[in-house]
Amino acid sequence: MDVPQQAVSKPIRLAASPPTGEPLKTSGCHHHNNQRQPKASDALPLPLYLTNGVFFTLFFSVAYFLLQRWREKIRNSIPLHVVSLSELAALVSLIASVIYLLGFFGIGIVQSFVSSPLRPSVGDAFWDNGGARKEDADNNNNSEEDDAVLVDRFIIPENCKAFVATPTHDDSDEEIVRAVIAGTTPSYSLESKLDDCKRAVAIRREALQRMTGKSLEGLPLDGFDYDSILGQCCEMPVGYVQIPVGIAGPLLLDGKEYSVPMATTEGCLVASTNRGCKAIYMSGGATSIVLKDGMTRAPVVRFGSAKRAAELKFFVEDPLNFDTIAVVFNRSSRFGRLQSVKCGIAGKNLYIRFSCSTGDAMGMNMVSKGVQNVLDFLQTEFPDMDVIGVSGNFCSDKKPAAINWVEGRGKSVVCEATIKEEVVRKVLKTSVDALVELNTLKNLAGSAVAGTLGGFNAHASNIVTAIYIATGQDPAQNVESSHCITMMEAVNDGKELHVSVTMPSLEVGTVGGGTQLASQSACLNLLGVKGANEHSPGANSRQLATIVAGSVLAGELSLMSAIAAGQLVKSHMKYNRSSRDVSKMATS
Repeated sequence: MDVPQQAVSKPIRLAASPPTGEPLKTSGCHHHNNQRQPKASDALPLPLYLTNGVFFTLFFSVAYFLLQRWREKIRNSIPLHVVSLSELAALVSLIASVIYLLGFFGIGIVQSFVSSPLRPSVGDAFWDNGGARKEDADNNNNSEEDDAVLVDRFIIPENCKAFVATPTHDDSDEEIVRAVIAGTTPSYSLESKLDDCKRAVAIRREALQRMTGKSLEGLPLDGFDYDSILGQCCEMPVGYVQIPVGIAGPLLLDGKEYSVPMATTEGCLVASTNRGCKAIYMSGGATSIVLKDGMTRAPVVRFGSAKRAAELKFFVEDPLNFDTIAVVFNRSSRFGRLQSVKCGIAGKNLYIRFSCSTGDAMGMNMVSKGVQNVLDFLQTEFPDMDVIGVSGNFCSDKKPAAINWVEGRGKSVVCEATIKEEVVRKVLKTSVDALVELNTLKNLAGSAVAGTLGGFNAHASNIVTAIYIATGQDPAQNVESSHCITMMEAVNDGKELHVSVTMPSLEVGTVGGGTQLASQSACLNLLGVKGANEHSPGANSRQLATIVAGSVLAGELSLMSAIAAGQLVKSHMKYNRSSRDVSKMATS
């Protein structure tokens, strides 16, 4: 029986007790009609279930036939556009079956998306899903006003709760908090429902405190632009964490002076880096060079045999095919440009590592879009290729990996300086020989004994992470970005110290992600690398990478000097311990 629906223009009222023999009144919700309405399926020459069966069988049979034929053509090097009469008929049958199936099933799916949430089938919801009216002691009153019962006096089926409990601008915060706690309003939907990010954060925060019984006092709420993180930086926020930002410098690097912002809660870190900057400055500054600049992404694909996987490997690594692949890849962005493709194979699984330039962005999203374009292209040439994932960990992102240490990822940078003997003695409080010996036994031999991967340094991760947080980089990428080998050598007859850091995988950007937030943008502006470089795309991000490497150089100098001079424990006891009474803080 077809049931027409009407729009609900006022609160839904249902008759409490209709007289015997009269149809139940459901105002504006559902009307029954005893006459059978004609259906579109009546026009079919066969019953509906037989027609559906015919087109389903036709669709799958011709699809299987065409796939088999195309597979044979690929194996025999026959062009795919050359089709026989049987293949042409199969194509026509496939198109016809697709059109029928889309018409039959697609209309209902589209209607389910485009139908207005203000026009629910309440009658269906109540009576088809077992909704029942609650007991009413006054149901014998026959007046229209007293005889009507509002929706909230009925047991609401599960599929109607979201409609009834949707928060609006007019609802009070308390009502919405209760709805979140009850589960009728999802916490993640508050921003879109209320169209007020700060109000959504405050409501979510209050609901969280009530549900957990734990206070969030001390976690700030005010003073932050929550609109700036919506849909890009953080989901379901309840506040923000305060991290102090210190300044190390000036760092004299490549003839320019930089005041380096460092966000950290570790005492001594900024002071130590600052001392290293002073030593570099007094010795004439440091120089740097960017060796490589390319972000990577490596999908994993699978074939039926190792031979087929090897065939794709040879295809993508063939220089004759590189230009074609590059054209497909480069369509994804005006800045993303494919640089190289290298493969690793494990049985019948192939890992394809794409490397590309990404302008001033760190570039993970950019390279992923390009990789997806190439995978779609390769699927036409290798239809038996099964794409398992767009990332197969051969990239490798946010994990220590030898391929990043050897091949590099992001920016590969070398930074060096020659420190005068007098500066070593007066500023760093040690000697050239002591530093060279300590670096050999600690950073080189000691790290080798530990079996480190890219960790031939004193504390590069400290400086990298502090600058990353201050400038809006991805803090998790400090894993591979902190790969560093520190070298120290006595030069000029042993009177001066040559020190260098080599960092093959610094992953930084000056646009996108957290770089556009107000605080992080201010730190980038302090360094003179805010946003994209209009004249030379990628120049700002490369400059930021050299600043990170130069700061690491300063940090390595100072910490190694403190260890050589036996000052490490003393300085940390002085600057890295709170003078407040911890026992009183715990009991307060």
